[in-house]
Amino acid sequence: MTAFTHDTTPEMPFSVAQLRIARDLHQAEAALDEALLRQAQLLQTMVGARRGTGVGPFVGQEALMRLVKSQQAMLDAGGELARVHGRLSAIAVETCGGNDACPPAALLEGEDLADTGMTAAVQAA
Repeated sequence: MTAFTHDTTPEMPFSVAQLRIARDLHQAEAALDEALLRQAQLLQTMVGARRGTGVGPFVGQEALMRLVKSQQAMLDAGGELARVHGRLSAIAVETCGGNDACPPAALLEGEDLADTGMTAAVQAA
């Protein structure tokens, strides 16, 4: 058996894989938004501290510029993550017979999964 041999027996149903990917994708999207919010708060705090302490108007300018570059990088990452989301949606259509809708957030959080019997399967890592 070589490293390139592919076992054709699936280890998990498409529906479980789809739910796991959707859960993690939505968590990644939320994490990017949270990072942007925290960076925006930091920017506000830094400028406010500069004004409030009465230091020169350009004190900390390099740090502010680096923070703004970091925010731009987060926005760029968000755009790439949106492309990932779009491609994964297309893959879901290709592999799951036209299921092009994202699973509801409640399913991603484990709330309505008891009814489908997939709670343990989806939450298992």
